[in-house]
Amino acid sequence: MTETVLLIDDDPGFRDAYRELLAQEGYTVAEAGAAPKALAELRRTSARLVVLDLMLPPSGRPEEGAALADKILAERPAAKVIVVSGAGETPLALRLVERGAYDFLAKPVDPDVLLAVVARAAARLALEDRVTELERSLTAREGDASALLGQSPAFLEAKTLCERAAPTDVPVLITGESGTGKEVFARYLHARSRRKDKPFIAVNCGALAPTLLESTLFGHKRGAFTSAIKDAPGLFVEVDGGTLFLDEIGDMDPALQVKLLRVLETGEILPVGAARPLTVDVRIVSATHRSLESMVASKTFRDDLYWRVRGIEIGLPRLADRVGDLPLLAQHFLNLSRALVPRSPATAISPGAMRRLEACDWPGNLRELRHEMQRALVMAGGRGEILEEDLSPARRHGAPAASAGDEPAEGATLEEKIAALERREIAAALRATQGNKSQAAARLGLSRQGLLNKMDRHGLK
Repeated sequence: MTETVLLIDDDPGFRDAYRELLAQEGYTVAEAGAAPKALAELRRTSARLVVLDLMLPPSGRPEEGAALADKILAERPAAKVIVVSGAGETPLALRLVERGAYDFLAKPVDPDVLLAVVARAAARLALEDRVTELERSLTAREGDASALLGQSPAFLEAKTLCERAAPTDVPVLITGESGTGKEVFARYLHARSRRKDKPFIAVNCGALAPTLLESTLFGHKRGAFTSAIKDAPGLFVEVDGGTLFLDEIGDMDPALQVKLLRVLETGEILPVGAARPLTVDVRIVSATHRSLESMVASKTFRDDLYWRVRGIEIGLPRLADRVGDLPLLAQHFLNLSRALVPRSPATAISPGAMRRLEACDWPGNLRELRHEMQRALVMAGGRGEILEEDLSPARRHGAPAASAGDEPAEGATLEEKIAALERREIAAALRATQGNKSQAAARLGLSRQGLLNKMDRHGLK
């Protein structure tokens, strides 16, 4: 979609120059010379990019433009308002940025700088649109959409496998570190299965004592034990026809593993204290952050059950292996956090803060990133942009942001720009692996010697 830029300046000469400059870059341009016309054009065009000169009639004072900026943001909070101010108006422009304006430019405005800021604002709108679209389409069907956002190869491979497994009745095992979104993937799979109109029930196998878990899963008859004062059907009966999600199946007691194996083999369950089994039609989806293969080798998990639950295995990547997805996910969590912080404005993440986030290893994965964004929004105190200072100490000091030396110089050749990008990516991989060159090489798709050669070429140690 072509973005519309609304130019607000009382000087027709400036508007003519800006209009031609922006039109050449493919933007649709609307214009106004005073506040009433500006608000009318904003409503007529639904413009989301605004370039606003503060010196407006009738008084010609910067307060006129500041008042108009506040009205625009009140009417259209998602709009990106770029304030144009004179040198003496910088404090006012900064206050407007704190109140929600996107950026400010000092007069005289360099055309290249104007185009760069407008392009960055348009890119931010595109990202926010993408996040909103995915949230709307996914949340309505699967609940929390966070684990289903991303474009990294490892993530897309897991999501594609999930979609292909969904229409079948083959048991699915979802593996991955804590916080990678295993339950969300299980719900996503259920929502695309033939059982989508039947129940989905999740139970954490490590959260209940073995005897209580047995009764919870298989049910019991009245009098089966001291506190069994009435019959209880159990989750297998309650979810009949649907999907049962067994989270942390690696924590299941060996005696219960035998009963679960029978369900998978025959479709029959035997409630505690019952004389006859019941037949159920339940699809089993399991998840674990542990290595079941190692548990099989150590005889703590049955090998026959392992091969039953591992009909299709879906491995979820760590957040540290999805660096390219981090901007989308961070903005998504930031948007969700606004519901917890009353009157918080639409908020973006500054480039410096994003570099800090991208340099982190995120051992808590998506769950940790969600909490970091909640904290950052609170620390921003109503400011429309997350800065490095808003991040937790571990994020601010755990890894350095890219230095000015990592950026190509003005007028650099394509080869120099590529070299600067390569240096930044290698440095980021080394930070994320705490200097482990073998792991960094694997993250970058290089051999260890290939990485060492590139490090030597770029002066990295």
